[in-house]
Amino acid sequence: MDLFANLAVGFGAALDPVNMMYCFLGVLLGTIIGVLPGVGPTATISMLLPVTYYLGPEASLIMLAGIYYGSQYGGSTTAILINLPGEVSSSVTALDGYPMAQKGRGGAALTIAALGSFVAGSFATLLIALLAVPLSRLALQFGSTEYFSLIVLGVFMATALAHGSVIKAIAMIVMGMLFGTVGTDIYSGQYRFIFGDVRLTDGLPVVAVALGVFGLAEIMRNVGGAGQSVGSAAKVKSLLPTREELMASIAPIVRGTLLGSLLGTLPGGGSILSAFSSYALEKKISKTPERFGHGAIEGVAGPESANNAGAQTSFIPMLTLGIPSNALMALLAGALMIQGITPGPNVVHQQPELFWGVIASMWIGNAMLVVLNLPLVGVWVSLLKIPYRYMVPAIVAFSTIGVYAMNSQPLDVYVLMAFGLFGYLLSRLGCEPAPLLLGFVIGPLLEDHLRRALVLSNGDFLVFFRSPISLTLLLITAGVLLLASLPAIASRREKVFVEDD
Repeated sequence: MDLFANLAVGFGAALDPVNMMYCFLGVLLGTIIGVLPGVGPTATISMLLPVTYYLGPEASLIMLAGIYYGSQYGGSTTAILINLPGEVSSSVTALDGYPMAQKGRGGAALTIAALGSFVAGSFATLLIALLAVPLSRLALQFGSTEYFSLIVLGVFMATALAHGSVIKAIAMIVMGMLFGTVGTDIYSGQYRFIFGDVRLTDGLPVVAVALGVFGLAEIMRNVGGAGQSVGSAAKVKSLLPTREELMASIAPIVRGTLLGSLLGTLPGGGSILSAFSSYALEKKISKTPERFGHGAIEGVAGPESANNAGAQTSFIPMLTLGIPSNALMALLAGALMIQGITPGPNVVHQQPELFWGVIASMWIGNAMLVVLNLPLVGVWVSLLKIPYRYMVPAIVAFSTIGVYAMNSQPLDVYVLMAFGLFGYLLSRLGCEPAPLLLGFVIGPLLEDHLRRALVLSNGDFLVFFRSPISLTLLLITAGVLLLASLPAIASRREKVFVEDD
């Protein structure tokens, strides 16, 4: 009964006309940035963080969440019709979606993708509702010792599951944590790394850092291809799938939903890992794997369901434990901090309208997305005709004005530009900026629990190994790091043996 009472509170908040408007605005923006390659939800949410300063916590989080899961819908449209994924996770959909469009079945692929996304999104939201209270109650039983070990596990799992070099990802997390130490020490009141500038006593502004490493850096990376033209889209003759296509899609949708829901809860999992894993699973269990890559409907239904389920269940660690599982969740945690709310288990009990309102809004947003995506296919494809070079000045101006308007401090603009250049440099060096932002947001929380645990134990570091829960979490962390490093070790040994021969 508690669940129904909580959902009643949530729908009461989500159905508020203002919140409904921001939910629609979020999923609309999400669809647009999903369609447009080179923009992405991370950069968009970074640019909109200053706006949330003037909104209520419910409206801002509902809108930003809508952008995230809405982008998963939009990315599939161009992936299917013109083989141009708007999102990384949608690149899997293009493998079979585009061949279907070339055969005149693009409309059926779009419909299956939308239905699979809706089913997966709805199930994932139900999963969040079911797990929210038990996980938050469990988290409240944790002390600083257990919480420190849990955060360490979450950070390193995010590192291990991320693509690219594990060493570089760990280095980015550590660097982000170092940036997070700038400001006033909460225990001693001493200033740290402010270099005599009292404007840094509150630390580096989250919005400027996030917008710099994602927004401005993304523009610098993409500006070279600003004038690229887009190929003609395949014509959509009918949106209705055949009975055979519909029946063949049911099992992949179910499997993709379950797989995505599981992987989405893991730190670093999210939509990308879910989509690729689902495609691999469908091809593995298929009796005719040779059809994949040539227009197999299962190759559209499974990954599309998985990436939407993964995108929405990635909210679980952030909403219930206060631990962002990826860079996007770190941005949403930052949006809560802007509102003076600390993400974590207390939000469920102290801010029930916010917590359950966001969950209820996901059901509403998923329904809106089905209506938005199918009838307006032509509109979304026509957006691709806008040259990227025309959007760049508007994005830069909007970002700069937004960052300055939050605190009316020129320093924030300098931080924005500095981290924009820094983010671009990182990309040129092959380093992902996402772990850096994750470390920057979660670093102060990690430091707080570490120091509190040491204060309570009189400086005894063994306290982390005496607690059974903490010890278990640290052993799992060590196992994750070992598994993540094995491919690199094997590759290095093979290279040495070849050179010796």
